[in-house]
Amino acid sequence: MQPQQQSETPVTGAESGVPTEQPPIADTGWTSAVATPSGPVGTVVLDTVPAPATQPVPAGPSPVEVAVVQFDPHTDVSANLAALREHVRTAAELGARVVVAPEYSMFAVSRLDERMVAVAEPLTGPFVSALRGMAAEFGVHLVAGVVEEAPDAGPGRVYNTLVAAAPTAEFAAVYRKVHLYDAFGMRESDIVAPGPIAEPAVFTVDGLVFGMQTCYDLRFPEGSRRLAAAGAQVIALAAQWMPGPGKVDQWTTLLRARAIENTVYVAASDHATPRAVGASMIIDPAGAVLSELGDQPGIATARIDPAVLDRVRTANPSLSLRRFEIAAR
Repeated sequence: MQPQQQSETPVTGAESGVPTEQPPIADTGWTSAVATPSGPVGTVVLDTVPAPATQPVPAGPSPVEVAVVQFDPHTDVSANLAALREHVRTAAELGARVVVAPEYSMFAVSRLDERMVAVAEPLTGPFVSALRGMAAEFGVHLVAGVVEEAPDAGPGRVYNTLVAAAPTAEFAAVYRKVHLYDAFGMRESDIVAPGPIAEPAVFTVDGLVFGMQTCYDLRFPEGSRRLAAAGAQVIALAAQWMPGPGKVDQWTTLLRARAIENTVYVAASDHATPRAVGASMIIDPAGAVLSELGDQPGIATARIDPAVLDRVRTANPSLSLRRFEIAAR
C-alpha cells in the first residue's frame, strides 16, 4: 500500500531570513592623515593603510524540510522496521531532511504487558543500529521510538525511549519519556520506568534546533517550555495517542497550544488506527496547521522556515517576556 503524501501549501511573502551582505570594503585601501614635524607648517603626509580583510557575513539557519511518518507498528519487530524503512525512503525522496516516526515504532500494543520487557533492547541493539543505518542510508535525521532495556530500573521494567539518529549514523540525541501514561484507565508505569530529569534533549540541523518529546508529555506545558527555553525552535513529538471520546480534539488542541505558547514549530507523529487516533501533523509557530494526515498510514511534509519563526517571535516575543523559570519537581 502506498503511503498518503501531503505537503504544506507554501507560505507566500515570507522573507528569506538570510542576512543581507554588507557592501564590500574598497580594495584600494583607506587613508589616514598624520602630521609630521619635518613637513612644512600646516601640511600633512597621507599614510596609506591596507584595507581590512572583508569578513564573511554569518549565515542564518536555513529552511529545513520535515516529514512526519504515520504507520501502524504492532508486535512483529522486523515487519515494523521494514515498514518504517519504506516510509523513511519515501520521505527522503520528498526532500525531507528530518523524519519523525511515532513512539513505540519498534513494538506496539494497546495495553502494555510483559511482552514489552521481552523485546526490549539496549541502544546498541539491532533495532537502534538499524535506525542509525537507515538515517545514514537516506541522509536524514531520523527520530523514532524504541523499547529500551532498563537494567538500572529493576526487573520487569523498560524505558520508553526516543532516538534521534544523524546522517552520520551517530546518535544526535536520546530522550527517555518522563511523563508516563497513567491516565484514562492505563498504567504505563507498571512496565515503563520514567526517564531521568536530564538536560533537554535537542539536536541541530542546518542551524535549526529540534527538541524531543513523547506522547503524554504533551499534556504538561512546562516540558515544552523547557525545550523552548533551551533554544528549541521545533518540537519533534512522537506519540501513540490512544483512541477514546474527544481524544482527537484534545490531541490537535494541545499540539497547537504548545506551538502558539512557545512560538515553535511542532512536528507530531502518531500511529495510524486502530491502536491510536492518527492525525499526525506539522504546525507553525502561530498555530497554523501546515500539513496533516487522517487515520491511515501516510507521510505529511512541511518546510520549517526560520524567516517565519523570526517574524512570529518579533510580533509575539512571549519567550523573552516570561516571568517564571521551570524547575524539576
